[in-house]
Amino acid sequence: MKIICIGRNYSEHAKELNNEVPEEPVLFMKPKNALLLPEKPLYYPEFTDDLHYECEVVVRICKNGKYIQEKFAKKYYNEVTVGLDFTARDLQQKQKSKGLPWEVAKAFDSSAAVGRFVPITPEMDLQKLDFELKLNESTVQHGNTKDMIFSINKLIEYASRYFTLNIGDLVFTGTPAGVGPVSVYDHLDGYLQGEKLLDLDIR
Repeated sequence: MKIICIGRNYSEHAKELNNEVPEEPVLFMKPKNALLLPEKPLYYPEFTDDLHYECEVVVRICKNGKYIQEKFAKKYYNEVTVGLDFTARDLQQKQKSKGLPWEVAKAFDSSAAVGRFVPITPEMDLQKLDFELKLNESTVQHGNTKDMIFSINKLIEYASRYFTLNIGDLVFTGTPAGVGPVSVYDHLDGYLQGEKLLDLDIR
């Protein structure tokens, strides 16, 4: 199982971090040890003083595939949830300033939290999914997949050029504006189409 993540897929988020809006998807990977399953807490890492949440729509791959065409991509995933791509922002900025890879800031253990997955139904419009993140009961991020620069199906097509997609792989599809820091004892709730799917404590 691998975790494929997409950076800068919402223009407002790219702007808030002073990044250029990309002309093609920005991919990075997380190892399977990064996965934090539902109902498990995140223990604040000792190597950062600036841990940020990034709420995203996540799809789970249900069929092996390589060089998948966009028009067929929807056959390759059948479940969706909301997830959190945790980022050690101070480490990321340090690595970027040196022109170095930033896996230490993105791919550490438990850095990819996922909520409860739900089946994708025929009436579910994946191009208009509304999602929300609450921090200590206050909304901090609110997004809709219609604002993605690259659609979910386009991301599947692009990623499968480089990596064979396998059953159980996860695709984090990018975060909207509103990312920010968390602290020990914070509580995070993630919603998809108004349904609470993610419930996470920071310890």
